[in-house]
Amino acid sequence: MDFRGKKVLVFGAGISGIGAVKLLAEKNADIILYDGDIKLEEEALRGKLAEAGVPAAEERVRIVLGKVPEELLEQLSLVILSPGVPTDLPLVGKFRERGIRIWGEVELAWECGHGDVLAVTGTNGKTTTTSLLGEIMRAYREEVYVVGNIGTSYTGVVSRMTENAVTVAEISSFQLETIETFAPKVSAILNITPDHLNRHHTMEEYIRVKELITKNQGPDDVCVLNYEDDILRKFGETLKTKVIYFSSLHTLEEGIYLDGEDIVCSRAGQKLRLCSVRELNLVGRHNHENVMAASAMALAYGVPAETVRRVICAFKAVEHRIEFVREHRGVVYYNDSKGTNPDAAIKGIQAMDRPTLLIGGGYDKDSSYEEWIRAFDGKVKYLVLIGQTREKIARAARDCGFRDIILADSLEEAVQICADRAVSGDAVLLSPACASWGMFPNYEVRGRRFKKLVNQLA
Repeated sequence: MDFRGKKVLVFGAGISGIGAVKLLAEKNADIILYDGDIKLEEEALRGKLAEAGVPAAEERVRIVLGKVPEELLEQLSLVILSPGVPTDLPLVGKFRERGIRIWGEVELAWECGHGDVLAVTGTNGKTTTTSLLGEIMRAYREEVYVVGNIGTSYTGVVSRMTENAVTVAEISSFQLETIETFAPKVSAILNITPDHLNRHHTMEEYIRVKELITKNQGPDDVCVLNYEDDILRKFGETLKTKVIYFSSLHTLEEGIYLDGEDIVCSRAGQKLRLCSVRELNLVGRHNHENVMAASAMALAYGVPAETVRRVICAFKAVEHRIEFVREHRGVVYYNDSKGTNPDAAIKGIQAMDRPTLLIGGGYDKDSSYEEWIRAFDGKVKYLVLIGQTREKIARAARDCGFRDIILADSLEEAVQICADRAVSGDAVLLSPACASWGMFPNYEVRGRRFKKLVNQLA
């Protein structure tokens, strides 16, 4: 699309929104940066734009806060939605009624970008898999960008891309809602379990949106799927693109799987041992699945097996995902703040190999917690709960027969409770099964606060 002179409204003034404004400014669009939060200050937003390298002059970027004037709606050619903006908002409905095209940041970046894209989605494991795949690709290619929900905005790096670029993108369901032509060369759906139902409303819709990552892939492209996920195994049978499965429980004739402690790749009747899980720095079956997914994507792209093996064996855990913090008085502390839903938190507790004091709770995303609690499997000595969901989780725990529950008013209090009650040989795990909102702006801030509190223990 030629953006010159076109009036484009960027909805949302966060990292994605600022990245989109920067890219559109480089394309000489007529830009309106809009946010419904009237508490935001225009001067502060212009400061953000200036920091990002966008000319802050009024004639280049108009800022609108609170309500969009009706006359402005008639002038728009395109709206770019930030991932945090629900697509069923009344204002978004108004855009549709007027026939205005609605894209997300991913579609805008795809339209303006260059090179190949390798894209990862799924309920859990996206960040670890994307980070690992990014490291593998950096060992193979010179120009590699790791973008998306992982912290670097996709639009923010587009202007630097050449035709030789390889972009490794972590893509959320929120970002997939607004794609039109986005077509990764290699995609992966790691798993699908209930999450974000307050946004997508039904599990059927959540599944549909996740599967959109393959929407525009052709027969020469590749989709990597989890064989152990019933939804994805059946979905793979419907695809026209090439499908590669990975499995932690089954031997595959074609694909990558766990054979005892060995990760094995089977292709065209040939079996190749990549490594033993004992050679990895990542713990837990879910992380072994992440390694298999990243390896399958890299091998499908043409990365030599020896390069894949070298990188996966050297790779360390991603911050906030079952991250070792310290050992204090014989007690080990782990930060799993990225366990923002019950399924992710299940994987956190499954990775523990000792009695565990578990800190959970936070913002309510309409999740149910019984399956998480049943996964404690005798490992959890105490469940220490914080945040909006603490009473809801406590009721679910009691219904499941678990009664060693302590309610805390803050993360600080929760950490101190665990430190006071833990004995040598125990673990303390922050794995909340909930989003951080209400207490913290994001899971990163929550995780770093936990680590600071743990490192301050006398």
